[in-house]
Amino acid sequence: MKKSLKLFRKLHKWPGIVIAFLAILFALSGIVMNHRSLFSSIDINRNWLPPGFQYNNWNLAAVRGGIPLDSSNFLFYGNIGIWKKNDQSISDFNQGFPSGIDHRKIYQLVEFTPKQFYAATHFGLYKRQLPEGQWEQITIPIKENRLTDVFVKQDTLIVLSRHHLLKSADGNQFQVIQLPEPTNYKRETGLFNTLWELHSGELFGLPGKLFVDLLGIVTILLAVTGLLHFFFPKIAKRRREKKKDNTKLTTTRRLNLRWHNVVGYLFLILLLLNTMAGMFLRPPLLIPIAGSKVGLIPGTHLDSPNPWFDKLRKGVWDEERKQYLFSTSDGFFVADESLSHPLQRMDFQPPVSVMGCNVLSSIGPSQYLVGSFSGLFIWDLNKQLVLDAFTQRPPMNTGGRPISDNMVTGYFEVNANEHYLFDYNRGMYSFEGNPDWPMSEEVLEKTPLSLWNTALEIHTGRIFEHLLGPFYILYVPLSGLCLLMVLISGFLIWWKAYRKNKPKKKVRT
Repeated sequence: MKKSLKLFRKLHKWPGIVIAFLAILFALSGIVMNHRSLFSSIDINRNWLPPGFQYNNWNLAAVRGGIPLDSSNFLFYGNIGIWKKNDQSISDFNQGFPSGIDHRKIYQLVEFTPKQFYAATHFGLYKRQLPEGQWEQITIPIKENRLTDVFVKQDTLIVLSRHHLLKSADGNQFQVIQLPEPTNYKRETGLFNTLWELHSGELFGLPGKLFVDLLGIVTILLAVTGLLHFFFPKIAKRRREKKKDNTKLTTTRRLNLRWHNVVGYLFLILLLLNTMAGMFLRPPLLIPIAGSKVGLIPGTHLDSPNPWFDKLRKGVWDEERKQYLFSTSDGFFVADESLSHPLQRMDFQPPVSVMGCNVLSSIGPSQYLVGSFSGLFIWDLNKQLVLDAFTQRPPMNTGGRPISDNMVTGYFEVNANEHYLFDYNRGMYSFEGNPDWPMSEEVLEKTPLSLWNTALEIHTGRIFEHLLGPFYILYVPLSGLCLLMVLISGFLIWWKAYRKNKPKKKVRT
């Protein structure tokens, strides 16, 4: 027993010192991520961040798409907001959006009527009328403000949230439509999505998120009290050398240890579950679960009568086939014009990363460019043909990898002679070999990183990529394993010490 207790103490002490600092980072960043709207107005200067977080050639999903205004001007948009470009300059086009770069996270921009533009953002729908005016938020009759797409079907404006489709004939009054369930529908959702919501607490609504916030505070408390317990003997030794009284310090040390033990014991199971859920949200553990489906847990946030709850990503109206085409977290589906019949899953469709579809652009009758972190593909619906846009060959099996060498984040056509693709790492790429546009000082100054995204980079470990190189991908699973070891060994130390010191009951004879 003494040998095992000694081993547990070593496993708890030395890994615990290392993981304590990382655990505090996990906890603080997780709390910020749980309340995006609360922190949406706070930004971080990219120059304060490690190398790799500064924009270079419009990379890092800076641009998603663009719209020509006339023969010499066009708008382009993405995580940097909306900007106007002509032959001479690039100018800010974000007037009217609330403060904070998160409010300028633009997923799609369309021209509905002449000189009237609509932007689907992370925090709602915005409209701007040219030549004067600025962006104004449009009230839409749904609770969720997070929009994923906006497009035009003939004379109708179509808006997609992650749950619903909205239609408007005038751009002001909207009809909310819950899409019919698909054929052979099963009440399932992705295992990744379930683990994500379990890890954040959103699976149980706001109370669940607040409870996970509490787990974050508990994690910080355990880390701080653990570090104090480690340093107390050293502090006491120095005080003895200076012939100072250690009575209060001894009392504080005992109280600190008691809090550490009691809090750790009470929250152990929940901390273990939350840690394990988080480990599967990043590669390599993400890879085997990326395509897995699980049933909806009754009574949770995901248990919705809406079959498309949290699944809609992009959409387009196919004029030739007279049907809608939707990109969802379950793949591509088509719907009839009335949106009254079950949606049909496309039998033959291009690969799309678990991170979602970033490009769904028409390039001809029933022909589309489909781009995501899995690459860029040409999709001909009539011929049921999918080709890699770079190799002109059928897509290769990536073995379950959620990303490819071509991490496509955006694409748009300025005119017949200008087509631009945007890669997450490499940035801007011209199909015709046109020169890249340099990022102006104004663009760089006005496009910081949101606090929420900074927290995400810390939480996933990407903030350490400049130190760890490609091995940063192991940051989350290895940190998780270390945290599990510290939690379990700490409990075993407490349990053995408790059992040893517990007074034995006297047996009556």
